[in-house]
Amino acid sequence: MRKTEPGAPATPTIQVIERMFALIDVLASREEPISLKEISEKTGLHPSTTHRILNDLATGRFVDRPEAGSYRLGMRLLELGNLVKARLNVRDAALSPMRELHRQIQQPVNLSMRQGDEIVYVERAYSERSGMQVVRAIGGRAPLHLTSTGKLFLAADEPQRVRAYATRTGLAGHTRNSITQLPVLERELAKARQYGVARDNEELELGVRCMAAGIYDDQARLVAGLSISAPADRLDEGWLSKLQSTAAEISQALGYKPPAAVRAA
Repeated sequence: MRKTEPGAPATPTIQVIERMFALIDVLASREEPISLKEISEKTGLHPSTTHRILNDLATGRFVDRPEAGSYRLGMRLLELGNLVKARLNVRDAALSPMRELHRQIQQPVNLSMRQGDEIVYVERAYSERSGMQVVRAIGGRAPLHLTSTGKLFLAADEPQRVRAYATRTGLAGHTRNSITQLPVLERELAKARQYGVARDNEELELGVRCMAAGIYDDQARLVAGLSISAPADRLDEGWLSKLQSTAAEISQALGYKPPAAVRAA
């Protein structure tokens, strides 16, 4: 590969991405840190180009600099890898129980996980017979405070983290029912902690209500939420026990063991 000379015209975005992947591949080929000179030689990139891209990757924690002039893969890649692994594991454990719950209630059943200040829909069981159009496809996102699953994650946070979330997001609303005031949100989260379930009362979409229960892993960490969505006038409170038992079944498949008091109850 021909070396890129300093002062060359601005590199197109796709070329920068290709070079970034090439650098990561070189770092992944060795367990020990690699010098800038060797990385440059293996990729065929000019040292100044190599240095610039590696520094950008280091800023994002994709690359570490254990000492001046040497580089290795960073912890951010491990974090992202674990996130992908967790999503795949949860989805595999959840898919069959979700389909069975949908068979029983004939309404959409959603599996969602937290990513930053949003939830991401990672799986869904639904059919056209539910009479409700599914707006958010798998991979779709929504703010934590406007969704039932998102409220479960906020309820698991420390109060100061909830306040920080409110400051970052401004608690922007989507409908006239959206919770946009911190004291109201805090009261809603207190209910979620008390009852172990959370709700969305037409806060994300008018005409749609949801209820959610948490899914926990073998370390008793909240890793996902299982929710039922239905037309606002058709959400049946009788579904709640089915939702909770399905979430518990998925949690058990992930190795979660509830506290003794909960098992006894």
